[in-house]
Amino acid sequence: MIGDSEPIQAIRRLLRRYAGCNAPILIEGETGTGKELAAREVHYASARHLGPFVPVNCGALPDALLESELFGHRRGAFTDARTSEPGLVEYARGGTLFLDEIDSLSARAQTILLRLLQNGEFRALGERPLRSADVRIVAATNASLPAAVEAGRFRSDLLYRLDALHVALPPLRERGEDLVLLARHLLQRTLREHDMPPREWSAQALQALARHSWPGNVRELENVILRACLRSDRPQIGADELGLAAAAADDAAASAPAAPGIDDVRDLGYAGAKRRAILAFERSYLIGLMQQANGNISHAAEISRTERRHLGKLLKRHGLHADRARTA
Repeated sequence: MIGDSEPIQAIRRLLRRYAGCNAPILIEGETGTGKELAAREVHYASARHLGPFVPVNCGALPDALLESELFGHRRGAFTDARTSEPGLVEYARGGTLFLDEIDSLSARAQTILLRLLQNGEFRALGERPLRSADVRIVAATNASLPAAVEAGRFRSDLLYRLDALHVALPPLRERGEDLVLLARHLLQRTLREHDMPPREWSAQALQALARHSWPGNVRELENVILRACLRSDRPQIGADELGLAAAAADDAAASAPAAPGIDDVRDLGYAGAKRRAILAFERSYLIGLMQQANGNISHAAEISRTERRHLGKLLKRHGLHADRARTA
């Protein structure tokens, strides 16, 4: 995990502490913040580092094959079971099972996983005896599981089992000086991977990168760097090759307190004036909404019929914290 900022240093210290025990960990963070990287850091710092690290995308686990995928099956357990096969839990024996996008599990899948977490035992399809699961569970989500519990989409007892230890990864926009460090590291990695000639950032490009809000976090930064390398034929990559002009305009417009007047319209043109008007409306609406909800984001999401995570992102975009929005 690359970075010298205090938020990332605090995360590193926490992960090292968590590596010393075997309890489940729930890693929470926006898309692209490095949740699998954090899970690997725990695994390789733990006593299980010589065992396998097995990542699983929970959204890709089909309900019909769920138990077979997780726990394996014996030959003849079902029509197409021509051989006995171990499941993912067995593949991860002595190591770590990383369950990404845990919020996407169906109700049936949540029940099956809960049984495993409760007693550490499982049964392969077609077998009678129970097996012991020698595996550490690390789960990750970019959604709010408490909100999913409130909405009836996630089991509260499963949440409490998974959330024995908790990690909240900071988004890139809150990592300060790490952005330049990451941008330089990822640029060199991109050049090596794609066999491109040496390049470096111009000062203007680094300033443009620092101004961007990075809703897609490190993954978005990787994409921007690849596109910039393909656009540029010069030894220094300029700000105009980043493709962040529209985002910069949005950032500038976001700080505007009101809709554009006549002079603004002449300066901004139609597209810029429209963006500024939309952002002014969003800010005004959010302040009124949070005042009505008395600063409670979950209640505000219900009133506005908006998904809680999306509402949280809108509040952050406008620099509105729940307590500040309530009294704005």
